[in-house]
Amino acid sequence: MSKNLRTRFLIILGVIVACVAFAWPIQKRINLGLDLKGGMHLILKVDTSKLADKTKKEDAVLRAMEILRNRIDSMGVGETAIQRQGEDQILVQLPGVTDRDRAVDMVKRVAHLEFRLVDNDPAKLKDALAGKVPEGLELKYAKGDNREAILVQAQAILQGDAISDAKVDFDSQSMLPKISLAFNGKGTKDFADLTSKHVGERLAIVMDGEVLSAPNIREAIMTGTAEISGQFTYDESFVLALALRSGSLPVPMYVEEERTIGPLLGKDSIDAGIRATVFGSLFVLAFMIIYYWIGGMIASVALILNLVMIVGAMGFINVMMPGSQVTLTLPGIAGIVLTLGMAVDANVLINERIREELENGRTLAAAVASGYDRALSAIIDSHVTSLIASFLLFQFGSGPIKGFAITLSIGLAASLFTAVYITRAMFDFLLEKRKLTTLKMMRLFKQTNIDFVKPMYFFLIISAVITAAGLFAIISKKDMAYGIDFAGGQVQEYRFKQAVSADSLRKALKDADIKDAVIQQFDKNPEDVIVRSSEDTYEKVVAIFKKEFKDNSFETLRIEKVGPVVGKALRERALWAILLALASILIYVGIRFKNFGFAAAGVAALIHDILMALGLSVMMGRQIDLLVVTALLTIAGYSVNDTIVVFDRVRENAAKNRKLSLAEVINLSINQTLGRTVLSTFVTLLVVIALFIFGGEVLNTFSLVLIIGFVCGVYSTMFIVTPLVLLSHKKWQ
Repeated sequence: MSKNLRTRFLIILGVIVACVAFAWPIQKRINLGLDLKGGMHLILKVDTSKLADKTKKEDAVLRAMEILRNRIDSMGVGETAIQRQGEDQILVQLPGVTDRDRAVDMVKRVAHLEFRLVDNDPAKLKDALAGKVPEGLELKYAKGDNREAILVQAQAILQGDAISDAKVDFDSQSMLPKISLAFNGKGTKDFADLTSKHVGERLAIVMDGEVLSAPNIREAIMTGTAEISGQFTYDESFVLALALRSGSLPVPMYVEEERTIGPLLGKDSIDAGIRATVFGSLFVLAFMIIYYWIGGMIASVALILNLVMIVGAMGFINVMMPGSQVTLTLPGIAGIVLTLGMAVDANVLINERIREELENGRTLAAAVASGYDRALSAIIDSHVTSLIASFLLFQFGSGPIKGFAITLSIGLAASLFTAVYITRAMFDFLLEKRKLTTLKMMRLFKQTNIDFVKPMYFFLIISAVITAAGLFAIISKKDMAYGIDFAGGQVQEYRFKQAVSADSLRKALKDADIKDAVIQQFDKNPEDVIVRSSEDTYEKVVAIFKKEFKDNSFETLRIEKVGPVVGKALRERALWAILLALASILIYVGIRFKNFGFAAAGVAALIHDILMALGLSVMMGRQIDLLVVTALLTIAGYSVNDTIVVFDRVRENAAKNRKLSLAEVINLSINQTLGRTVLSTFVTLLVVIALFIFGGEVLNTFSLVLIIGFVCGVYSTMFIVTPLVLLSHKKWQ
């Protein structure tokens, strides 16, 4: 073995060993996202609207974060994330927390505790109930089934800042839970003064405007302790005590976005992701080996190493850069699967280039060397454009979408190394050892001579009609065309022990006055039920299910809620991501080919692909959400690859055939690259189809949009880019 080849193999071996070392043990090195292991993702809005001073608003948000952190730490939840977003939003991630009611109550509860004296004058109470509340008093209602009306002093004489500790105890007689309070030094003195001066009167304990209890003061309490008893469940007592210990929030908070994933759905997502990865890999490996034989085997080894490098890179980041943790999400698994198809794109291009060089009479060694050299620029260009889309997904996405962008970016970098460096080293080794004397390949596409220019107006009209129909479907459906990510609302998913008919579910919800709820079931899993509504109906829906289907137990798989403000912001961010991706690709391709006319035609074709995929998916009954936008950006980054390969060949043919017209050069270039265009997209579609079939319901629409977009990408490369280039260039430049 030559010294150069030995050095290359040592580098490859070193990279592989490092990747395996950082990837193992995989369960410790790879962090799973909330959508895989279950948990809660919340975006909380801190209501600072009543605070005029900017400093006070800033302090309120920081204080709220501190109190939230204390509350969550007291719950014993590990690996939590509490981050500020914007001016008045807080991101909270609670891995493994699936008790949605307790968690939401805990983070939302202001816990503003007050002690107020009760006015027992029945005449004043009667006037207050009639709407004439006496000055200096307020009408409150007690917690409990009877909701007793109580008239209390407007001015609190003791507040929650007097509390030093709060814990859950049990009443010795009724065995019902109660909350034991301990006052701090000043609070002990003030409480002693209060109780000694008002013996025989009632003292209302008010939290967040609701009277928790209003006992009689029988004697002065000098011990610095008190208790709150009432009709509490243990969970309510736990949350109340926790909130009191951590302190009251300075201002109220509201849940603007919620994504709760149950452990059962997380396990299903992992299983679906593994199935999609296995089947997608098998499809690709089988095709490459059958079609390219030795070249396909070499590409298959590279693909396997590609997977190892992705996992190793994620492990490396998590070990060596603790502040930049990489989390594997369900869309992240989709990114890995998709990378397999995109990595094959480079191998197909190389093998097809080697085939051309062999047909031109070159020796095998010369054909391999020339094939790699000629394919390199197109491979780099296609990877850069895909990385542009990944970068923008990372910048504008959140949670699982960032996971997709990270794995896709790592996968693209790994595929560039494996396709260009590792496979070249393997070819050179076989050639040097004379183990490879011929390179047999199948050929489905012989040299064609199709006139792609002649019917260009026909296909432009067809595309315009389909695109217009898709846009009309989006506009006519209005908010129904959008998922909750953009339109707002709530999605609830449940799994019943036995299948329940959609009609019975619909009737039960309608009888309970939940009129706008949409019921969705799937043929493959009739036990699973999805309830979509414009408002938060979770508590009502659960109560109805328990009552109407009491003999049919169910589990909550997920709860997703997005407020209208967040939905609007997400929609704007998605639009900016797409526009910036298209602009970035336009600039890159324009600079790369020194021809912004070509670049503009390529980007116009991308817009065509995006609109076609978007419109056709909506016409098929799918809704536009963040995963759909992720698919659209992936289409933009990937579909331009075919156009770049054609442009690259146009540039090459233009230099060789200066007497040919622009139309003739384009026709020649498309015919020469036709096999590569169809084959690479076909192989990528193999993994996307695996995602569509085996990836589960969450990735179903995502996969469908990709399928439509990739097919449109091949179509637009042949029939849309051509007329756009010709129409924008009256003469060859």
